[in-house]
Amino acid sequence: MTEVKKENLKERPPVVVVMGHVDHGKTTLLDYVRKANVAAREAGGITQSIGAYEIVHNGKRITFIDTPGHEAFTAMRSRGAEVADLAILVVASDEGVKPQTKEAVDILLRSNTPFVVAINKIDKTNDLEKVKNDLTSAGVLLEGYGGQVSWHGVSAKTGEGVNELLDLVVLASSVEHLTFDSTAPASGYILETRVDRKRGNEATLIVKNGVLRRGEEIHTATGGGKVKILEDFLGNQAAELEPSAPALTIGLEKLPRVGEEFQVGLVPQPAAPKPAAAPKAATPPKKDGKQLLNLVLKASDAGSLEALSLVVRALGSAARPLAVLDESAGDITDGDVKRAIPTHATIIGFRNKLDKGAKNLAEAHEIRIITSEIIYDLVKAVEEFLLSLDKPKALGELEVLAVFNQAKPDKQLVGGKVVSGTFRNKVQIEITRKSGEGDEWKTVGNGRVLSLRDKKADVSQTEQGKEAGLMVNAPMLIQVGDRLAIRK
Repeated sequence: MTEVKKENLKERPPVVVVMGHVDHGKTTLLDYVRKANVAAREAGGITQSIGAYEIVHNGKRITFIDTPGHEAFTAMRSRGAEVADLAILVVASDEGVKPQTKEAVDILLRSNTPFVVAINKIDKTNDLEKVKNDLTSAGVLLEGYGGQVSWHGVSAKTGEGVNELLDLVVLASSVEHLTFDSTAPASGYILETRVDRKRGNEATLIVKNGVLRRGEEIHTATGGGKVKILEDFLGNQAAELEPSAPALTIGLEKLPRVGEEFQVGLVPQPAAPKPAAAPKAATPPKKDGKQLLNLVLKASDAGSLEALSLVVRALGSAARPLAVLDESAGDITDGDVKRAIPTHATIIGFRNKLDKGAKNLAEAHEIRIITSEIIYDLVKAVEEFLLSLDKPKALGELEVLAVFNQAKPDKQLVGGKVVSGTFRNKVQIEITRKSGEGDEWKTVGNGRVLSLRDKKADVSQTEQGKEAGLMVNAPMLIQVGDRLAIRK
């Protein structure tokens, strides 16, 4: 960071990162603190990218950074700790220390970030001894338990204990003696970047020293440009912002990497050169004799893209190798579909929109697009898609057109039309059904064909295009529209 001149020092509000396991109440806690219903608006009740918010407590400004709890967002949590002056470690009293709690503790200890502990959900249970013991085992020595880490029980739902927790934050920040030089060129960190289709390049940042003014040039090791528009965290345009204000800048010529330090007027040198990215050439269709699944990844912003890339790449295996042809931030456009067409790649989108033109082009070229606003649902959808690829192709498939008698599930009488291959008698079948979301077929169960009739005669098999009646033994009731498939 820029060298601070002691004669120009002024007190700087703390930047506080909130960390903890998924669903332990981080966003709900922030929501209560700033009296705004942010948590309820967030898809799935979890924050999907770093958000920065400013509040005032007893006349003292505090900036909060909310970091996602899902394991996919490790890098984002680590960045949050690097940017922050202090941290609040949120632990749910009814669950105690969980995997992301331990990871957060490791990050805080490695980065030497001071922190306080908020034991949340005391409205559910007030037995905090187990949580305290768990924290001790995880390396967090609380006050009264042989250490100096301050803590307080809170309920993010009712607000109990929240004011006392904020008092601890203010006290801890006063011990750190946080200051800034108002005459120095502004500097700080890039929290997030994205491309808005209407406004262009956007970068969310935190000012840590100096005063950032509209019209100034900011630079990082990989990007920068003129700050044409400067907005505070509420979306109001501002002429200038002091530390530790979160800001949104619009107009940078080149978006920098997330987590980089920025400076006004200077181009900071990277600590170490990063390896060059592999060229985005068309990937061969096979790898070591295994069929490659080509992918194009799209996410709303750089941080979400980083998390998406991490979880998707982890789903690959030796039996099912994955090849990411391209990954970028923004909505899914026809350009992404055109990129996917030559290798028939699958497009995976996270927290973004699908252009109408892109959708039509994808349908015309049979390019599959999987999207979701929630990381858990997206991972599940991709996993199910990968499993479907490994299924043997159907030797014969019949679409159910009518259901006649289902008094006994083990002797269901149905009628249908063979839509592909040859449908046979006395075989095991897989029953698939369209899900309520789009045109995806999902397996709902298995059964066996007990008899097969073509018109009024019993037959051993029937061909594509013909209708047939059949008796099926299945654990669930077959529905009109279901498909019965004979696998290899």
